Amino acid sequence: MTWSISGNYLAGCSCAVVCGCAVDAMPHDPQGREECLGCAAFHVAEGHLDEVDLSGVDFALYNQFPSHLTAGNWKVGFVIDDGASDAQAAALERIVSGDEGGAFGELSQFFGENLGVERASISLTDGEKPRLSVDGRTQLEFEALRGPDGGPTKVKNAMFGFSPEFTIGTTTGSSQAFGLTFEPTYGEASEYAFSSEQPEGSPTGRG
Repeated sequence: MTWSISGNYLAGCSCAVVCGCAVDAMPHDPQGREECLGCAAFHVAEGHLDEVDLSGVDFALYNQFPSHLTAGNWKVGFVIDDGASDAQAAALERIVSGDEGGAFGELSQFFGENLGVERASISLTDGEKPRLSVDGRTQLEFEALRGPDGGPTKVKNAMFGFSPEFTIGTTTGSSQAFGLTFEPTYGEASEYAFSSEQPEGSPTGRG
């Protein structure tokens, strides 16, 4: 089977700014705990798994990383927008679980516990200050860090990233899903593009 998805994403987590997961560093939150609790939401502007059209669907990944990323034993949960059809939901579940290869297939080697798949209303905005709402679970608002020229601070060519280059900043709000509760601190946002045939040297997606 072949698949591709592309669009924009917003991620927020409990790590103190800046989150070290992108460089496989030990996570630290503002209270000194060495774990990363997070949520990354994706809007699929264009996408498919074989003949299943995934365009217009939103989904969110929830994570608990108990140590640096390559130590593994991740807890992961998955929410799909309740406006998606059953066929679209099944296709996205196969992609994100790693069953269909590509970047998510590479990540699946680190999964320790699958917390399941749920359906809920998801709203993800784009622009200078993107916002995320996962009904009854998560509310995030992103604010980019700024450099001396006033432009957004970006990370490029990270070991773990949903995009070759992404904007980093802070998030405010709250999140409680799959038994994973956290107050967001760090955030990142960008466009993304994944497929079943990732180009050599492309970054691996992360939550």
